[in-house]
Amino acid sequence: MATALSEEELDNEDYYSLLNVRREASSEELKAAYRRLCMLYHPDKHRDPELKSQAERLFNLVHQAYEVLSDPQTRAIYDIYGKRGLEMEGWEVVERKRTPAEIREEFERLQREREERRLQQRTNPKGTISVGVDATDLFDRYDEEYEDVSGSGFPQIEINKMHISQSIEAPLTATDTAILSGSLSTQNGNGGGSINFALRRVTSAKGWGELEFGAGDLQGPLFGLKLFRNLTPRCFVTTNCALQFSSRGIRPGLTTVLARNLDKNTVGYLQWRWGIQSAMNTSIVRDTKTCHFTVALQLGIPHSFALISYQHKFQDDDQTRVKGSLKAGFFGTIVEYGAERKISRHSVLGAAVSIGVPQGVSLKVKLNRASQTYFFPIHLTDQLLPSAVFYATVGPLVIYLAMHRLIIKPYLRAQKEKELEKQRESTASDVLQKKQEAEAAVRLMQESVRRIIEAEESRMGLIIVNAWYGKFVNDKSRKNERVKVIDVTVPLQCLVKDSKLILTEASKAGLPGFYDPCVGEEKSLRVLYQFRGVLHQVMVPDSEALRIPKQSHRIDTDG
Repeated sequence: MATALSEEELDNEDYYSLLNVRREASSEELKAAYRRLCMLYHPDKHRDPELKSQAERLFNLVHQAYEVLSDPQTRAIYDIYGKRGLEMEGWEVVERKRTPAEIREEFERLQREREERRLQQRTNPKGTISVGVDATDLFDRYDEEYEDVSGSGFPQIEINKMHISQSIEAPLTATDTAILSGSLSTQNGNGGGSINFALRRVTSAKGWGELEFGAGDLQGPLFGLKLFRNLTPRCFVTTNCALQFSSRGIRPGLTTVLARNLDKNTVGYLQWRWGIQSAMNTSIVRDTKTCHFTVALQLGIPHSFALISYQHKFQDDDQTRVKGSLKAGFFGTIVEYGAERKISRHSVLGAAVSIGVPQGVSLKVKLNRASQTYFFPIHLTDQLLPSAVFYATVGPLVIYLAMHRLIIKPYLRAQKEKELEKQRESTASDVLQKKQEAEAAVRLMQESVRRIIEAEESRMGLIIVNAWYGKFVNDKSRKNERVKVIDVTVPLQCLVKDSKLILTEASKAGLPGFYDPCVGEEKSLRVLYQFRGVLHQVMVPDSEALRIPKQSHRIDTDG
């Protein structure tokens, strides 16, 4: 047997694609695919030294794939975590007779141990910048007060409040974490700041505790204690006690939250708050793949309200979400609606319109960039003016569409090109190696393909006339991109058995005789084949399953 493959070779192979079997393939299917490829690549079948060397290499690769997938334990690890999971140190001490669930638990334990060794290198910075804008002069101006002031013909837009907060975490040990946070706030020329230090300790797998110390120029020293505990696998409780020292004396506060998982996607909460603003709150939150729904009721001093909100999650690449909520209480009624969308890999942009009595109309714009949040609440009017509602709704939409077309889309396109170029450079040597392996595999397939074609022709079966794989470009001004398509006629014909060709749901780049001609770009497979003397044609995306022949692929020759 040849020497073991290197880590790079293992990392760049999909074992299921290599054997052309389903991820749910039985041991019999794996064995049949393995035997077929062994017959094709067995080194003893080739006398030419170069072909023999290439056959030995491919034979060894197939053997490696079969060894992993034929063993239930290694296959479970590979299915859950891929080849990286197989390479993690520590598996040698795992018992061989374990279920996939036990293997998952063991893997997570090993991961935790690795994370503990990297604790000193991690921080978790979080920050928020909020800038309040008063734009009421746009819609309900006090003209009589400014008649004699120069420049009063233009609406005055002011920044009337600002808030900045930042926090970082510093892991001290595997169970202890120090948290430092601070904030600065100002409103209408008056402001202040505070700084807080907290020490969190994980006491067990079921709970943790946190001590907090704080000070500020608006409030005196603060001492707090927070406890979290899992009562049952489906129920947990959080308690937060605080003592706030001020010129008016000591102000104690207590908040307790009891939560229970009602089902897989639904959590119910009960909250009691005692202190400066005492209240009792109950809420139900349901979060699924397509929606997020919340209903809440609070009784307290000074605020009591009922809330219902719904958010719909679109299953698109931009993770678009639309949301709406209704909140009614002693303070009045507020209706809010909005949307958010991912504009880059790490950025999410959102906007919401808030309409309330007696609050008026406001526009809220929020940008999440990694762990930083930028929030811009813009107060438009104290009255319910249709013009303010219209511009608050349509204005951000028009601005976003213009920015998306003129700025965001070109920027993302340029970033994608840069990433693709980096990816091509980093994988250039690997792609060249894969190309050489694919060409060697095609040479090894020639004799088998000749016999398959003879057998298929004798019964008017399945003949692959032409097959192309890669990125297809129809724009005549970009003809140079056509080189990203490779000829895979021979490899596909080699996979024909009993006048049938079946490709599983996986990237075709891992099939014998294939390689990736355009790394990081969308690819397709186009096949022109003959069955029972009639031409057929089909084109499928890279990861889509393919079964031929099919009547729907038949080329209509009447036209």
